[in-house]
Amino acid sequence: MLELIQAGGWLMLPIILCSVIAFGIVAERLWTLRRKRVTPPHLAAEAWRWLQKGELSEDHVKALRNNSPLGRILAAGLSQRHGDRHLMKDTVEDTGRHVVHELERYLNTLGTIASITPLLGLLGTVIGMVRVFTAITAHGVGDPGALAGGISEALLTTAAGLTVAIPSLIAYRYLRGRVDELVVDMEQEAMKLVDALSGHPGRQG
Repeated sequence: MLELIQAGGWLMLPIILCSVIAFGIVAERLWTLRRKRVTPPHLAAEAWRWLQKGELSEDHVKALRNNSPLGRILAAGLSQRHGDRHLMKDTVEDTGRHVVHELERYLNTLGTIASITPLLGLLGTVIGMVRVFTAITAHGVGDPGALAGGISEALLTTAAGLTVAIPSLIAYRYLRGRVDELVVDMEQEAMKLVDALSGHPGRQG
């Protein structure tokens, strides 16, 4: 493996660095974007039961806010439960934007890696071919050893770039889709709570 890296030239270093960063992002996001962590089941129903029984306190709201991303959104709505529906909805939407931003953390970096690693490989191909033509100019085409280094560098960097880019792109698309699904689930739960609070006796006009 070390011989292949050395044969690929100095451009193998940023490609390897990109692979390490991509792996770290994918592992971290897969752990962070677990459905049970982001949208725990029955969380909204539990908050609604607290409210109906008159047991909802600021401690409950604080615990809900620290529970999960969904809990943070629900807590934002409950904190405005005595206001009007418009205020509740605005508060929920504003908090939701911050939550979505956190769920999408590092995904742009992963998408960038998926885009630039093939270009790094292509750059390595160009540099390798330049070396080939330089060797041809200096030694002619009768010396295969003089040409082998440039050809090897061209092929290895291209292969390395694609090897990193393809799984990175697949992971990016998958994680982006998972975020979209989680956002839809959170929106539905939040709107159910807002609609329920709108008819609750403790609400103003």
